[in-house]
Amino acid sequence: MMGAAASRSRLSTWLLIAGLVIVADQLTKIAVDRLFAYGERLALLPSVDLTLLYNRGAAFSFLAGADGWQRWFFTILALVVSAVIVRLLWRHGHQRLFAWALTLILGGALGNVIDRFIHGHVIDFVLLYYGDWFFPAFNLADTAITIGAVLLILDELLRVRRGK
Repeated sequence: MMGAAASRSRLSTWLLIAGLVIVADQLTKIAVDRLFAYGERLALLPSVDLTLLYNRGAAFSFLAGADGWQRWFFTILALVVSAVIVRLLWRHGHQRLFAWALTLILGGALGNVIDRFIHGHVIDFVLLYYGDWFFPAFNLADTAITIGAVLLILDELLRVRRGK
């Protein structure tokens, strides 16, 4: 029973952190959505602007031009992936780097699910560019997902290295 209690305690910690990612993501999106008109830009740094944009697709606006089915497809996909992540956190929550990676991905995925469910699109607001080149706008949830993915790769590389 001690194993189950420890797993439950670790899972609670990871879910709390994912919840904090979700709250931070939603608060930043609400602020930008209220303070900016659609497409309005505010230069923060050279090549970094705040802007209010909506993404009806997935990463890099993939399928943004589809006729609406993508909203529910990406919502369901994110919920299924989130359930798998929670199970993995239950079983492997003691593996800190792996759990951090999954937790950031979970928080980011659910942050964007909230947008899709409430608004029908994801609110993006960070725009990186250089001259006429633009990186697709993104948000805090996307940043958490990206950092989580990098940590997953790092965790696997370290695991392989330890195995040699």
